[in-house]
Amino acid sequence: MAVFLPAPRRTPVVIRHSLSILKILTESSVHCRGKSRHAVLFYYFACLQTATMASLTRSIVIGPLSRSSSKSTSSSICAQCRRTFVGSPALQSGHNKWSKIKHDKAAADAKKNAARTVFTKNITLYSKLYGPNLNDNPQLATVVAAAKKAGTPKALIEGAIARGQGKSSEGATLEPVIYEAIVPPNIALVVDAATENTKRVIEDLNQMVKKANGAKSPSKFLFERRGRVIFEKGESGLDVDDIMEDAIEAGAEDLENDEEGNIIVWSDPSSTQQICKAVGSKFNLKIADSDIVWHAIEDTKAPLDSSDELVKFMDLLTSIKDYPDVQAIWSNVSRGNMSDDEWARVTELIDE
Repeated sequence: MAVFLPAPRRTPVVIRHSLSILKILTESSVHCRGKSRHAVLFYYFACLQTATMASLTRSIVIGPLSRSSSKSTSSSICAQCRRTFVGSPALQSGHNKWSKIKHDKAAADAKKNAARTVFTKNITLYSKLYGPNLNDNPQLATVVAAAKKAGTPKALIEGAIARGQGKSSEGATLEPVIYEAIVPPNIALVVDAATENTKRVIEDLNQMVKKANGAKSPSKFLFERRGRVIFEKGESGLDVDDIMEDAIEAGAEDLENDEEGNIIVWSDPSSTQQICKAVGSKFNLKIADSDIVWHAIEDTKAPLDSSDELVKFMDLLTSIKDYPDVQAIWSNVSRGNMSDDEWARVTELIDE
């Protein structure tokens, strides 16, 4: 196998390829003008490597470069090496410490937010029923103390007390908003809100519903408006029969027990406060909840299966639930083909 070496009295190989590199760098300085320092360095090193390999290959295999061939040295650099940026992302590990911390923090934040929601709801309730003064309202004082102990911010507590009086934390009067929508697969929503800016709330809710492929549409006709008071079972041992007569006199229309043994009193929306004061005070019952609810008519309930629609529905409920002016979310959704955990998550996000 014949090997051709450079002829004597010619320009040495090192000098020839150094001159080629210098020429390339001079030309590339025009090409790289305006680029970042990292981009220019990357381009220079790519050119240096390619030119070196090309020059050494020619000197060993092909022979000394002629003056005519040296003029085309820069053209031997392929387009791939002339790139000024790298498009491939850096590889990263799939598991790291921050990934675990992030998921743990998200779970802790969700638990904390759920507890704060319960506290603010009860504070609003007792403020509405018995007034905003903690000295004259022992139920409110107890809930506020528990909320402070759990780390609920002072601004949330004060805002909940003011909301119970129909005002914002700044003292402005809040206007009630009832928002209606239909989302896939034909599920009705009614959202209760109280705000200083009705237009803003409606626009924000429209955007949330639209993202879930739903639309603002009348849906109240699928519900019935009813008053509901829930008394905790407690240690009294009282049952529906024990308070029925007094509850009916106060305006109750129906009484029942839930799965936990609490007493639920249904009434006309205008009778809830009277029932709370008359029955709760007489029998020393603790009020778990008192509200005007949108109760879905049984024949109109829409089943929801485990699917992409379920994921979008839960994302929508979460967004609405986190909206500061929203007070309650009512829906006619019913359980379709889904797991117990999925249905539990749905029921946590809606008011029943």
